[in-house]
Amino acid sequence: MNLSQLQAVLLDMDGTLVDSDAAVERSWRTWAAEYPVDPGCGPLIAHGLPALGNVRRLRPDLSEDEAAAAARYQLELEYVDVADITATPGAHELLGELDLLGLPWAVVTSADPPLARTRLAAAGIRPALLVTIDDVRAGKPDPEGYLLAARKLGADPRRCLVVEDAEAGVRAGQAAGAVVAALRGVPADIQIADLHELTSLLRQAENPRA
Repeated sequence: MNLSQLQAVLLDMDGTLVDSDAAVERSWRTWAAEYPVDPGCGPLIAHGLPALGNVRRLRPDLSEDEAAAAARYQLELEYVDVADITATPGAHELLGELDLLGLPWAVVTSADPPLARTRLAAAGIRPALLVTIDDVRAGKPDPEGYLLAARKLGADPRRCLVVEDAEAGVRAGQAAGAVVAALRGVPADIQIADLHELTSLLRQAENPRA
């Protein structure tokens, strides 16, 4: 798809628009002190997964109720840890460019509403449309969140650009039929070093002779 044919841009939050890496790592390490993890379960943090999904991955021995309580505890740790949260490099420039181009955009995140609003506010980002884990039955890599955002924006998912930084999110975007741009070297349709680069690509698509 030519980027000049886009109808909407759908953006992940953590690691994409919001730099919350340090806060995420601190919260999961504190959580793991309460819920010790077998090293054989893999890395402590699986970027892009909802808290409950990561808890189930790390502690498959927990019952459904125990896993839900463990996920709530982890989220509560994150609610209060916003001291060093900022917008990622190029985030505000990108959002400003989308507004100039008249391209609607939404944030689609695996976070719950309180955490999403807290982090977006800390980063100075105010999306007109926010889709959280509470709006869907299944989180990423399921495409439901991206399909819902596209529908609410009145856009064809096949003419949407999803922007992600995690494999689970890339899989969700591609399953929704969208073109996916990814940060951090994650394989996707378009790989970008940062959001400044994506802004440049969108400008070039709009003004190819510029």
